[in-house]
Amino acid sequence: MPTDRPLTATVVICAYTGERWELLTRAAASVADQTTHPIELVLCIDHNRGLYERVQHWVDEDGIEAPFGITVVENRFPGRLGSARNSAVEIAKGDVIAFLDDDAWAQPDWLETLLRVFAEDPAVVVAGGRPVPDYGTPPPPWFPEEFNWVFGCHYRGLPERRAPVRHLIGASMAARSDLLRDIGGFHSDNHDDMDLSHRSRRARPGTEVTYEPAAVVHHYVGPERLTWSYFWRRCFSVNVGKVQAFADMGEAGNLAAEVQFGLTVLGRRIPRHLLAVLRGDLWGPVRATAILAGLGLGAGGSVVGKLRLHFRPGQPMLTQGLPVAGAAEEFAGQCSPTWWPTSDAEDGLC
Repeated sequence: MPTDRPLTATVVICAYTGERWELLTRAAASVADQTTHPIELVLCIDHNRGLYERVQHWVDEDGIEAPFGITVVENRFPGRLGSARNSAVEIAKGDVIAFLDDDAWAQPDWLETLLRVFAEDPAVVVAGGRPVPDYGTPPPPWFPEEFNWVFGCHYRGLPERRAPVRHLIGASMAARSDLLRDIGGFHSDNHDDMDLSHRSRRARPGTEVTYEPAAVVHHYVGPERLTWSYFWRRCFSVNVGKVQAFADMGEAGNLAAEVQFGLTVLGRRIPRHLLAVLRGDLWGPVRATAILAGLGLGAGGSVVGKLRLHFRPGQPMLTQGLPVAGAAEEFAGQCSPTWWPTSDAEDGLC
C-alpha cells in the first residue's frame, strides 16, 4: 500500500580526496537538478581537513543554487566510507537516506524513482539503482561486461527491471532512516553496501532489498582502472575481504548471490562469448578467458581470506557504528570502534 504522505529524503555524498573535485561538484549539482528534491544534502568529508575547508568554502561562497540546505560535516569516527556514511546518518532528517558516490552523477529522476520504490512497497527497506559506467576512455575489447562490478557499476547478470536482490551497489543506494538507526548504521568500510543489504533483511524478517535499474547514476571509471592489473587485483582482493565481511555478519550473511553469479557466467555468459567469434568478434574467446581468470582469482581470494580468518581470528573489518536500537540489538556487539585497514587502500572510496 502507498504511504499516506510523500516520503522525505536526505541525500548523502561522502568524499575523501581533492583529486575528485570536479567529479564531486558535478555529483552535488546533479542532486540540485532532481525532479524530486531532497530536504537536504549532506556532504561528509572523510579525514581530510583541507578538503573539508575547501568544500565548506565552496558551499558558502560559490556552491550551487538549490531549494534545500547543504550541510558539510567531517567523518567523526575511525575508519573510512562506512563510518563517513554513519557520520552523515547521525544528522540526516529524511525518511529515506540516499547515498551517491562522489565520482558519480545522478539522472534527474534518480531520487524520484528510488522514493517511488519505498512508497509503493512498505516491505522495501533498502533500494538501489543502476550505476552505469562512465568510462574515461573506451574499455579494452578483452574486458567482459559481467565484471563491471569491479568498478562498482551495473553488470550483466543483474535484473533489468525492478526485483528483489541479495545486495546492492553502494554508488546508488537508499535505505529507510529508521532501519539504518535500528541496525546501528554501516558496520563495514570495505563492503558497506553488501553488509547493509544482508543485515537489514536479517533485522526485519519479511522485508526486501530491491534493485530498481530505472534509478540511474553515471559512475566515473578512470583510465587507470581499465587495465589488466586493476582487473586481477580487484577480483582477488575483493574476495579476500568478503570472507571476513561475511564472518562479521554472522547469521545475516548469505553467499547465494556470489554462487549464482559464478554459475551464471560459467553456464551462460562464457558460451556466448565463445560463440561471438562466429559473428566475427575475435575478442569473444579472450573475454571468455578473462571471465575464467576473474572467477579463478576470486576463488583464490576466498581461499586466502579463509586462511587469514583461520590464522588471525578475532580481528574484524568493522567500522564504528551508530548506537543500536530496537529490533537489531543482537548486533550491538559487532558495532565496535575498531577498524581493519582496507585491502585495496589505493582505491579509497570506490
